[in-house]
Amino acid sequence: MEHQQDFESILEAYPVRLQNFEGPLDLLLHLIKKHEVNIYDIPIALITSQYLEYIDLMQEMNLDVAGEFLVMAATLIHIKSRMLLPRPDPTQEDPDEDPREALVRRLLEHQKFKAAAELLHERETLRSAQWTRADGPVLEIAGEAPEPEVEVDLFSLITAFRAVVERAKARPKVYLPAEQIPIEDRIEQLLSRLSETEACGFEDLFEDVQTRAGLVVTFLALLEMIRLKLIRVFQSGVVGPIRVYKRQRPADAPRPLHDPEEVHAQHVAAEKKDHQ
Repeated sequence: MEHQQDFESILEAYPVRLQNFEGPLDLLLHLIKKHEVNIYDIPIALITSQYLEYIDLMQEMNLDVAGEFLVMAATLIHIKSRMLLPRPDPTQEDPDEDPREALVRRLLEHQKFKAAAELLHERETLRSAQWTRADGPVLEIAGEAPEPEVEVDLFSLITAFRAVVERAKARPKVYLPAEQIPIEDRIEQLLSRLSETEACGFEDLFEDVQTRAGLVVTFLALLEMIRLKLIRVFQSGVVGPIRVYKRQRPADAPRPLHDPEEVHAQHVAAEKKDHQ
């Protein structure tokens, strides 16, 4: 019990703010894409079940799940309950609106704005997302261009992490002392393993930890490294392997959460909010 409390204190001291990544509409779009379903005919039972599983996992990792994620969960459950009711006769002159219709409109609008934002940064994104393989010259001679890699979103990372956790369950049980690694220390360990020129597989970064607590701390460390612009995370194709590269941290990168200047900035922002 004491070890569990120690682990929880590590997580509470280093929360990962989800607003630095994506929101509930992004999670729904990720699930729709992952399951290759028609956005105009969402299988609401499947998507609701998957959405709740992701929320449970995020809460287990003590991610700062904003209220909007929980509101969306309630919305999906409400839509699901309405879908279970007897449907009106479609031949009626004024049949009721499909309970999914308002959600579909929101998803399409969100998708449209995301596409517009991505278009504005297309050239920069393409420059940063194209990586030359070590065997690039050989492929060029053979007439095969290197496959581009696309930056990974939060929920693709969570999907990959779920697979890591499931595989860890199949490992032979090894009874070791409980791993209580502070996230700052885990970041340093991971940085020492990564290279700016050679990719490291996402799953490989979890090989040296045995417990679920160690897996969670490693995943949260990776999220914080993304926020701090210490690493780039890319994937070739929708189901291709995820690869991680170290990057030189730009001057405008966010500061670590425990950095004195960052703490001061948070206090100033909180005081301004209180006065408003």
